[in-house]
Amino acid sequence: MTSVAQAAYTEKAVSGGGSIAGKVTFEGALPADAVEKITITKNPEVCDVDKTGAREVVWVDVKAGALRGSFVFIDKIETGKPWPAPKAGKHMVDQQGCRFRPWAQVVKPGPLTIKHSDPATVLHNINAREMIGVEKGRPVRSTIFNFAQPDPGEIVKDLKMKRSHFISLNCEAHNFMFGFMLAPEHPYAVVVNEDGSYTLDDVPPGEYVVKAWHPKFGLKEAKVTISAGGKAQASFAFSAK
Repeated sequence: MTSVAQAAYTEKAVSGGGSIAGKVTFEGALPADAVEKITITKNPEVCDVDKTGAREVVWVDVKAGALRGSFVFIDKIETGKPWPAPKAGKHMVDQQGCRFRPWAQVVKPGPLTIKHSDPATVLHNINAREMIGVEKGRPVRSTIFNFAQPDPGEIVKDLKMKRSHFISLNCEAHNFMFGFMLAPEHPYAVVVNEDGSYTLDDVPPGEYVVKAWHPKFGLKEAKVTISAGGKAQASFAFSAK
């Protein structure tokens, strides 16, 4: 999934599909910048519900060894199952309590609903950028769209990338609002569960490269072989080193 210019993904019924499962974990001590504390200077009546005066941005979220907020996907699969319907009926990111909800999600390229759920006194400005060069460990961010959303409600934007499926979100009005998305050409991609586990199901038989992506630590990969109806395992361990 290194370029959006590769052959288009073809959806069709999968015969004898198998599954890939595993966990994404973190080993060793957390980096010093795992959590960043940013002073809340705008809209504290909405953004500072805890009355601390600051927002803790958790860049590295580890619990019981699980590296939460990680993505797992199959790289370069050209044919397979159809995209499932999104749970909300549409792919959406919600700005609520001066946070992007969810922090991490997989979306299909195309229409993306941007929801403003905060009071009318709060101006949001969403900046979505593709992260080019994640594979090399030195991502450069290029804007997909950047617009002000002063009023509560929904706006639909076209999520159309040129060079990368890795996406970062930030609010230009609130410097403590961040989020991440993965927008692959195929549906074999997930955000890991709270315990770091994941499953990719209905995978056509064949050989694949599975990758795990954490926005701070980059990519790791594993090769798997899926037999008809088979189950493969691929787990990934990240560290601050």
